[in-house]
Amino acid sequence: MTDFDPGAQAPTKGTAQRNGGDLVVETLAALGAKTVFGIPGQHALGLFDALSRSPLHFVSSRVENNSAFAADGYSRATGEVGVLFLSTGPGALTALAGLQEAYATGVPMIVVASQIPLEGLGARRKGMLHQLDDQKASAANVTKSQRLIQHASGIPSAIQDAWTEAVSSPQGPVWIEVPQNVLLDPIFVPAVEDALAEPFDNPPRVELVREAVKWLTESKRPAIVAGGGVRRGKAAAQLLSIAEKLNAPVVCTPGGNGAFPWNHELSLQSWVEDRYVTEVLEDADVLVVIGSSLGEVSSNYFTMEPRGRIIQIDAEPRVLESNRPALGIRADAGQALGALDDALDASLSADADWHGATPQSVVKETLAKVSARLDEQDLAMERKFMADIREAVPADMQTFWDMTISAYWGWSCWDSRDGEFHSAQGAGGLGYGFPAAIGGSLGLQSLGKPGRVLAVAGDGSSMYSISELATAKQHNAPVTWLIVDDGGYGILREYMVGAFGKATHTELARPDFVKLAEAFGVPARRVKPEDVGDALKAGFAADGPNVVVVDVLLKMFGPTHLNL
Repeated sequence: MTDFDPGAQAPTKGTAQRNGGDLVVETLAALGAKTVFGIPGQHALGLFDALSRSPLHFVSSRVENNSAFAADGYSRATGEVGVLFLSTGPGALTALAGLQEAYATGVPMIVVASQIPLEGLGARRKGMLHQLDDQKASAANVTKSQRLIQHASGIPSAIQDAWTEAVSSPQGPVWIEVPQNVLLDPIFVPAVEDALAEPFDNPPRVELVREAVKWLTESKRPAIVAGGGVRRGKAAAQLLSIAEKLNAPVVCTPGGNGAFPWNHELSLQSWVEDRYVTEVLEDADVLVVIGSSLGEVSSNYFTMEPRGRIIQIDAEPRVLESNRPALGIRADAGQALGALDDALDASLSADADWHGATPQSVVKETLAKVSARLDEQDLAMERKFMADIREAVPADMQTFWDMTISAYWGWSCWDSRDGEFHSAQGAGGLGYGFPAAIGGSLGLQSLGKPGRVLAVAGDGSSMYSISELATAKQHNAPVTWLIVDDGGYGILREYMVGAFGKATHTELARPDFVKLAEAFGVPARRVKPEDVGDALKAGFAADGPNVVVVDVLLKMFGPTHLNL
């Protein structure tokens, strides 16, 4: 007699017979996985039963989308592959928005989704619970590839291939489906003892490197835009070397934050939304764009009009020349910058000439203009608020930012120092910060590192992930969650007032976040904006999760792309 009757043969109670679920977890463990995120579901029970016989640690979120964000945060914080288990139909579909962020940002993940039994697949509509006509087609827009495994013997190879694809640049999530009966049926496939998944080589073409070196050697005013691909390609050292050889100003996109030293004399920091910085990039005779599409934010909302030539390096071929004609070099950022660094002469720096000025003076003057522009606006409270957070956060702490006004400020002004800055700017969905921070925190602990991290969200985005307070409490995740409560969707309020003279439907009824956190057993406190630094320091010194709520209406700095 079986423990349950899910519509397919299941192991009998107490049997030692292995099944397809065991093959899944054995392969993942052999490939180096340590932690799995997800939520159990009827067709996926074979996966979760197998977890009880494996060394893998399971973290159960409360909403599948948050499980995807947690696996994403785990990967970003650790540099390892995030693993996500999903159930069929509604569970799988609920995770798609989280996977869109991972796909847009290039986060390597293995997504294992259950499926109805094989007999229900295809054109037949048997009316099975959770049945979709083509479940993996739903994931096609948010994952690198999708696989359906129809036989247990194919599980190890399919997962190994998927892992290889996930870690190969451009990195990203890969989708695997396993039908319920394949997970549950007894198997005779030997236990997986080892598995190897090495990323595919993605070097630049020799003739393209040669041409890029020619352009840069002849250049007098080179400049560099460093995107998220530089961080994913672990190419910060090569970027620094090239910038110093070329004597080239460098600006980091929000995704590239931390790829170049913030206070370097060539650093334009991350003020990509500022017109003064845009003008420097427009004036470059050669603009090197690495790991960025020059998309909406990094081009100052498509107002940047470069007058010089562009060299664009990206591992994703769809990105190359998607917004501007360029010498497109399809390659991993680390390999491409390594090749350029090896080929460039160290004496080039003496040739840089910005209309009689040095690059260093251009950078200094530009940042001074940015600061002066902010001085002209009534933003003293916002600037102090962000500075107080920065001063409170230890230099090596990782931070996770939701789509909120604080994060929009952070995109431009946050110096990540020795830590890592993570935000949801890839796809721009709400609810990322807290669950991603939970995943990142637990991931750091799995590596034997201090797990304390900071999550920052607004009251609107917090409600997307408020249930994960239970997850944080259950796993004692050392996450300090800063909720900036302004009574609505703050940035949308600003956009609507700017566009229409009034805001409509941006105001929100919300709970008492302090009492709500305490109801989950999570310590919380409400503080004034001027006390946020001390409150965060106290939270960082505590054990487990805690919440800091600040009631404050922050404003954004004035946009420079609207010619105001």
